[in-house]
Amino acid sequence: MIIQSKSVWVSGVFIEAQVEIKDGKIENIYPYGTNAVDKDYGEDRIIPGMIDVHCHGGLGFDTNDANPEGLVKWAKGLLEEGITSFCPTTVTQSEDVLSKALENVASVVKEGYEGSEIVGIHFEGPYLNVKNKGAQPEQFIVTPSVEQFKMYQEKANGLIKVMTLATELDPNYALTKYASQHGVNVSIGHSAATYNDACIAVANGANGMTHVYNGMNGLHHREPSLVGAAMRLKDTYCEIIGDGNHVVWPAIYALVESKGRDYCLLVDDALCAKGCAPGHYELGGNEIEIRENGSAYLAGTNTLAGGTLKFNKAIQNLVEKVLLPIDTAINMATLNPARYLGIDNRKGKICSGYDADLVVLDREYEVVQVYAKGKLVKE
Repeated sequence: MIIQSKSVWVSGVFIEAQVEIKDGKIENIYPYGTNAVDKDYGEDRIIPGMIDVHCHGGLGFDTNDANPEGLVKWAKGLLEEGITSFCPTTVTQSEDVLSKALENVASVVKEGYEGSEIVGIHFEGPYLNVKNKGAQPEQFIVTPSVEQFKMYQEKANGLIKVMTLATELDPNYALTKYASQHGVNVSIGHSAATYNDACIAVANGANGMTHVYNGMNGLHHREPSLVGAAMRLKDTYCEIIGDGNHVVWPAIYALVESKGRDYCLLVDDALCAKGCAPGHYELGGNEIEIRENGSAYLAGTNTLAGGTLKFNKAIQNLVEKVLLPIDTAINMATLNPARYLGIDNRKGKICSGYDADLVVLDREYEVVQVYAKGKLVKE
């Protein structure tokens, strides 16, 4: 199969090109008009498949539900917005609930399914700080434990690739060091870490910050806290939610401008209610409500509990409302998360030899077509 467009994303620019797809891979890239094509997308843009490293659920399913049919339904639904790879994300809960959730993801991956590719699990909690717990259920928050985490990773069949951790509560940074030395990205979050705490955690293996500005102390000119560390420590990764509710546009701009184009990760922190009507749902045993602005809140409060915005529209927000360069916005949803997860040898780029994960966007950032490992999602 050969497709072409006058706007194919290659190494940070749009070029006129043809993309040849064979056996789920990008076989060749040709100059526009070289060969007969199966589809010409004209002025529509072709970008790499998007990667979401922090999403709890959608279409009525939550990772903690441990329901295989729900997980597969959600994975298929993600393709519709251009997410071709993702990390199902847990919420703090009991050991039994988390164990079953991890086993469910591992089982679905092992048995195989059709949908967005599960490229890891994001283990958010239970090793958090109650001072900045947000919507995480306090009764299940526990002290970080290497032995318990080993058990969880075994349940997950080694799929845990990201762990949100309040590193300031990790005794002697034992879990931080263990996880980072065994292929897990340690992301500081739901934390009361000071700037200096964060620097020491990074020195002991942490390499990211979870949904920056949310679940942490705010930036102050005499105590920059974890927000300041996210801005100053240039080689660490930072998640940012792009819906304008969790973080206002000028604050997103300040973070990304200070950080640069290569280390920010667009996430949606999506909940089971994504793709569903506004109303009341559940997160980690807590009742939440989806309001008309699209975000989730603990019922009866103004405490944010997650988002529902589609990734393609989040990229549009970054470009048109935050006013970021388009290369930065696209990197945040594609190449940067691929590098973070260590899969940038096959995902995150439009390049010969890479997975044929491609998203076609019109000029309004609506998804025209998606190719997941070369397979058409929309006929």
